[in-house]
Amino acid sequence: MKISTSYNSSFPDQVVPDEEKATVEYGLKVSRAIEQEWFSFGGSTSNRFNLNYKTFNMLRLYARGEQPMDKYKNELAVNGDLSYMNIDWTPVPVLTKFSNIVCNGISQKEFDLNAYAQDPESIAKRTRQQEAILYDMTMQQDIAVAAQVFGKDISKSGMDDQQLPDTPEELELFMQLKPKMAIEIAEEEAINTVLDQNKFENIKERVDQDLVNIGIGITKTSFNKSEGLVVDYVDPAKCVWSYTEDPYFSDLYYFGEVKQITLSELKKEFPNISDSDLEKIQSSPINGSNVTGFMNNNRDTVQVLYFEYKTFMNQVFKIKRTDTGLEKAIEKTDEFNPPPNDNFERVSRTIEVLYQGAKIMNTDIMLRWELAENMTRPMADTTKVVMSYAAAAPRMYKGKIQSLISKCIGFADIINLTNLKLQQVLSKMVPDGVYLDVDGLAEVDLGNGTTYNPAEALNMYFQTGSVVGRSLTQEGDMNRGKIPIQELQTGSGSSKIQSLIAAYNYNLQMIRDVTGLNEARDGSQPDANALVGLQKIAANASNTATNHILKASLFLTLRTAEIISLKLTDVIANPLTENSLKNSISALNVNTLRELANSNLYDFGIMLELEPDDEEKAELTNNINTSLQQGGIDIEDAIDIRNIKNIQLANQMLKLKRQKKQQAAQQAQAAQAQAQAQANAQAQEQIAMQEVQKQQALTAEKIAIEKAKADFEIQRMQMEAQMKEMLMAKEFEYNMQLSQGKVQAEQSKLSETEDRKDKRTKMQATQQSEMIQQRQTDGMPKNFESQGNDVMGSFDLSSFEPS
Repeated sequence: MKISTSYNSSFPDQVVPDEEKATVEYGLKVSRAIEQEWFSFGGSTSNRFNLNYKTFNMLRLYARGEQPMDKYKNELAVNGDLSYMNIDWTPVPVLTKFSNIVCNGISQKEFDLNAYAQDPESIAKRTRQQEAILYDMTMQQDIAVAAQVFGKDISKSGMDDQQLPDTPEELELFMQLKPKMAIEIAEEEAINTVLDQNKFENIKERVDQDLVNIGIGITKTSFNKSEGLVVDYVDPAKCVWSYTEDPYFSDLYYFGEVKQITLSELKKEFPNISDSDLEKIQSSPINGSNVTGFMNNNRDTVQVLYFEYKTFMNQVFKIKRTDTGLEKAIEKTDEFNPPPNDNFERVSRTIEVLYQGAKIMNTDIMLRWELAENMTRPMADTTKVVMSYAAAAPRMYKGKIQSLISKCIGFADIINLTNLKLQQVLSKMVPDGVYLDVDGLAEVDLGNGTTYNPAEALNMYFQTGSVVGRSLTQEGDMNRGKIPIQELQTGSGSSKIQSLIAAYNYNLQMIRDVTGLNEARDGSQPDANALVGLQKIAANASNTATNHILKASLFLTLRTAEIISLKLTDVIANPLTENSLKNSISALNVNTLRELANSNLYDFGIMLELEPDDEEKAELTNNINTSLQQGGIDIEDAIDIRNIKNIQLANQMLKLKRQKKQQAAQQAQAAQAQAQAQANAQAQEQIAMQEVQKQQALTAEKIAIEKAKADFEIQRMQMEAQMKEMLMAKEFEYNMQLSQGKVQAEQSKLSETEDRKDKRTKMQATQQSEMIQQRQTDGMPKNFESQGNDVMGSFDLSSFEPS
């Protein structure tokens, strides 16, 4: 079959029927086009693949401090001769520290993987729950009244008053922090299980090193029925991809990698390959000769290009109308073109598809060309397809990749060359010596009979540091050698050393300036007088300079998790992989796997929630402690806030808790003021009542006193009346007795007068004269009647005379 190529391209034309795209000839044309873009035959090492491999390999060697020293030897050699140089040619691993700092800083960033169901049904479910909570918030008082009156809970959310949010802001925060749905929990646990089974932590560490050292990181997620979901590390130095200017490779139409495998593995992976093809591959003289990194003389290995090719296909359906008025859809090929008929209709749409291919390098032997069985499609757009590879090169421009190490190679070379020159200067330096003037010694006489020869002078100088000399000769002339021993300073080497050290430090500082990794980040020169806060600010500034690498690493993790999420349907559809997944996750989520079997009904958004770093944790802890000291929150609120890993949500929760506590304090204060006012009113009322009661008691006491006085007065009057009555009775008795005595005396007088009329006539006259005389002298006879004692109050009894 003749396959036509695209205009101005070596790739085959894509506007062809789907049957033609499915042919092996079409796949062979695609693989040849990829080889033409990336490889050149005949042993050339200047092709795109080999240049990439050499560049990436050199960057990795610099990052390890194992770069070749040939360029430095050429700088120091004289006409290529290094026989007179005794130098340690081991390179200075100056870039290793900076690479490890960034890689370890990325690996320390912990994160939680969150799955968010964003399909219409899940969103509607959340909306209904939020509306129910909002209804309960609005009708809270009526719900409480209904519960008291009718004894029935009419709330829609089923939440009690303490759990119910108070404000719309608190409701929004509650919806973000509320417990997840069962399907979301099962999705998260399944993704984490797959990542743990594939040791993704180790894969991520290698990818992070690639992002720092060579500027690009790649992972691959695939599914097979024997192993299930497999996440692999992919070496970017062995990959090929279509031209792109997107740092996250979202517009690729092919991606592949070259692997070197043995013939036995090749036969096991592709059992349909014939023995003649294996003999042809083994005897091929160009096997592995054009691919850098795979050159060897082992005839039992072969280089295979595995690739994925993105194209499109027409999805055609035949719509058949039955006699009953129903419609039936039957899938057809894109060549289906029914004649005009009322009972048939052609419906089609264009979708992206992936073809998987495998080809022996430098041969026309296609090992595989087929439509991918388990294509990953975003739920939001089923016409799109996602490749199994996830790649990121955060500093790529016009297809050229830049890394942290690539920006520092020039300075690292100067540092290594400076180190070699420093060794060279040190090897050529000689120690300081002395100058001995022999003629000056000849004029010196020690005076003890010994000779002052040069050997004795040197011993004396080196042992004591003293020198004996003469300013005048024995003839009395000026002695030009009066100081016979002088020290020689060979200071030219020290100045060179200082210059080389300055150059070394300058280039090291240039590396810090270019990368943004300052002394505060690596802790090499912390200033003892610098404040801790300033050190942290400098370290955070350095983190900002390398933040793009962290984002690329998180992007690859997120994209890998998204691909796993989309491929979980294939895992559930296969009994073996389904049982393996069931044995891996918790028993609580086994039943939820039944919903995962219908995960095509769900659309999950995968998010990475970074744990706060030490600076953010310290700031949040400081805010919590300050709020606790000020009484803005309770200890229970502090525990809940610390459990939130999202700093933004934690601060928002802290803000709402403080506002809620403040409002509660204000309400409590108002209630306390109202209670105090009521208490004061009750106290005033009680005081008034007590005063009334006091007045009543005083009045009653006065009344009682007056009553007692009246009673006493009545009793006194009664007693006085009784006494007066007794007195009057006594007086009356006495008066009666007097009257009787008087009457008796009168009667006795009359009788005596009658009996003795004669005798007493004279005596009576005498007595009467004496009585008259006595009355005149003594007064009238005494009256025994009471005077002034017969008055009872205003009632006078003196008006009554005794009868």
